[in-house]
Amino acid sequence: MGHQPLLTTDRLILRPFQLSDAPKVQRLAGHEQVANGTINIPHPYTDGMAGQWIGKHLAGWQSGQSAIYAITLKMNYQLVGCVGLHNIANQRAQLGYWLGVPFWGNGYCTEAAKRVTEFGFKRLHLEVIYGQHFRRDPTPGKILKNIGMEHVMTKSDATRAHMITEDLEYYELKALVEA
Repeated sequence: MGHQPLLTTDRLILRPFQLSDAPKVQRLAGHEQVANGTINIPHPYTDGMAGQWIGKHLAGWQSGQSAIYAITLKMNYQLVGCVGLHNIANQRAQLGYWLGVPFWGNGYCTEAAKRVTEFGFKRLHLEVIYGQHFRRDPTPGKILKNIGMEHVMTKSDATRAHMITEDLEYYELKALVEA
């Protein structure tokens, strides 16, 4: 697929992760509040996990199965979180994201998710991008709604995370069909 392009917004640069990001990823993603709101982030987030996670991104991009980005601030290039498209297949992909707790409430995640979604439709030619979040925590759903996703269904007992069976809220956004 070639090199993964940089994506920009007014306030953000979305770039591929680098192994040098591992300590920062471990600190930010390893926060209990971040892990508690996600399906795939463990807590505790032990040494070596971030490096392994970052190492998978290049292969995912090259195989066309994912497009994962570090969310960095344009003003100082500080890494604040992650946004990406996962499980790319059959012109569909899942949107996923997390943001370090110190950066919550600034609209960064919505801004990054909107940009990655645009990239998915325009450059990856996706037809559907979907997102999910735990039913018990409506906050991630606000981001999905803010970027135009529509709630499709509640999946009861859909996943097991952190030793608990969880219900998931499922959202979709479809590409605009040009006439």
